[in-house]
Amino acid sequence: MPRAIRILSAIGLSLAIGQAAFADTPAADPTLEAVVAARGEADRVRDAARHPVETLRFFQVEPGMTVAEVLPGGGWYTRVLAPYLGAQGTIYGVNYNDRMWPLFGFSDDWVKARIASTAGFPDTVKSITDNGIKARGFTFSTLPPKAAGSVDRVLMFRALHNLNRFEPVAGTRSQALASVRAMLKPEGMVGVVQHRLPESAPAEGSDGSRGYLKQSEVIAMFEAAGFELVASSEINANPKDIPGPDDKVWRLPPSLDGSTLNPERRAAMEAIGESDRMTLLFRKADTP
Repeated sequence: MPRAIRILSAIGLSLAIGQAAFADTPAADPTLEAVVAARGEADRVRDAARHPVETLRFFQVEPGMTVAEVLPGGGWYTRVLAPYLGAQGTIYGVNYNDRMWPLFGFSDDWVKARIASTAGFPDTVKSITDNGIKARGFTFSTLPPKAAGSVDRVLMFRALHNLNRFEPVAGTRSQALASVRAMLKPEGMVGVVQHRLPESAPAEGSDGSRGYLKQSEVIAMFEAAGFELVASSEINANPKDIPGPDDKVWRLPPSLDGSTLNPERRAAMEAIGESDRMTLLFRKADTP
């Protein structure tokens, strides 16, 4: 069977698997639900688009695990994970490599702040909870020996598009996925939530530069890096998000780029809501 057909067939199969896997998860997780409910309003207002309880259940995250959160950024998911994993858990904040930040073309101060956030991750966790969870920050190229082969789950929330965008010039995606594979336990898994471009969209602009990737291409890149698709889910789908050939994901909430001074456009973007997102679960293949 040609690879393209095999990939598309896998998507259809994985949707069914994902629905079954999600249906088989526990009906409720009172601890997780309590953590999510206890956050501030600024975080909870996005739950309807991000579905943290359902997403973490689908990724089979449990208290006491060692979890690596890729690109923790402002800490929205960290504020769920750190209290939930608890005193027996460990959380790693995994950032892009330092040499990747200048590729965005932003100011030196912006680059310095992003680089500094890696070492500052444990302090961020301490500001969230004093439950005794162990925390450390590192980049894809500075994986600590102690962390290698120790991680139960790697979670990649909207972190793949820039890795893919800069792959041709800096090998960023290949190196990142190799690092992810190295940090996972043999039975460890990777949870991915990523802005999704329709499969029918032209190839031009599907490299992540607009924030979007095609689901078939994400599956293919993980397979090439030594992973197998376990399941997929439509938990974070939004059928209203149908980007045109020039549309970037940041036109939508919460960024709303390009509509600050245009109330009519802003209302149209808010009516769409946050982006359509794939939700995928992978495990390490027996051989890379």
